[in-house]
Amino acid sequence: MKITAENNKVLSKKTKKRKWNFSLRRKINLKKKEAFYREFSILLRSGIDFNTALLLLEKQEQSELLVSILQEVRKKIIKGKSLYVALEESGNFTPYEVFSIKIGEETRQLTKVFDQLNIYFKRKLKIRRQIISALTYPLLVIVITMGVLYFMLSYVVPMFSSIFSQFGKDLPAITQIVINISQSFKTFSAFLAGSVLMIFLFHTYMKKNQDYLLFVSNLLLKIPLVGNLIKKIYLARFCQSLSLLLSAKTPLLNSLDLVNKILVFAPFNTSIVRIKKKITKGESFYRSLSEEPLFPAKLISLTQIGEETNELDLMYSELSQQYEEEIEHYTKVLGTVIEPVMIVIIGSIVGFIMVALYSPIFNLSKILEN
Repeated sequence: MKITAENNKVLSKKTKKRKWNFSLRRKINLKKKEAFYREFSILLRSGIDFNTALLLLEKQEQSELLVSILQEVRKKIIKGKSLYVALEESGNFTPYEVFSIKIGEETRQLTKVFDQLNIYFKRKLKIRRQIISALTYPLLVIVITMGVLYFMLSYVVPMFSSIFSQFGKDLPAITQIVINISQSFKTFSAFLAGSVLMIFLFHTYMKKNQDYLLFVSNLLLKIPLVGNLIKKIYLARFCQSLSLLLSAKTPLLNSLDLVNKILVFAPFNTSIVRIKKKITKGESFYRSLSEEPLFPAKLISLTQIGEETNELDLMYSELSQQYEEEIEHYTKVLGTVIEPVMIVIIGSIVGFIMVALYSPIFNLSKILEN
């Protein structure tokens, strides 16, 4: 059975409805999904039917959430529903997974699709861990810095200020600046907290506005070091997703449509929409990519080769692996660069306050002169 654009639209509409209905439910995490597809593939490859495979997965699973989902899916399969429909109706699987499994069932390549989904979630989990690892240290340092600043400006500086006021002399400019900051610190903190809250509420209100998302996303891409990392992450996901869908014999336009829903990053979403329009008008895939600044020359060149040799899925699988290696290297470099920068920033802030506080003491003899 050929998967048409109409089937894809129907599937997307159904999935959207399910997402709305189950929006308040907990979701299966990436690690669980990676293990689910790996073990399901092994069981099916051994010749076991869906019902028995799901029953075995239920018995060995410790997560109550996943057990209840597997039970629900198994009951629907017993009633005659296909696997992809049962998974879709559970509300815990993305359109990307559902559509891939549907094609796997119809082309009798379900174990291959499961293997590829396992690789997809394994890579996604790896990238997430790398990002968390790279950001943990700077975030921890920022929290500690804010705590130190709060303590010094709220308690230490006022204590010194009361001592200095007894001298009856003019204080050094640097000391007076720190004292003024300390006196207005609570007001400034309230203003900062209010500003953060307003920005959060504004973002929540505007997050469905495509122009706003495009503006914010483009700003993120322009941040030194961070912007390049974000771009590589989404390029890796783009290649990963296309590789899986194309290897499952999904038509290119349908694949791009699903990838567009998976990425959820405005610059890539906008580019993919333009690429689809150009392909519909008869332009080749690689030429459509070459007209979009987000896609590097290497990706475009390999796309051209893959298109000419009809091996796009292999090319994108290779590209996905290369981008993941680059992300791993980049996050390590980023962590190496951020650490000394944060130390310098913290040292500068604390040092500035300490010099400001002790400057009058160093010049105590001059301040006490009649």
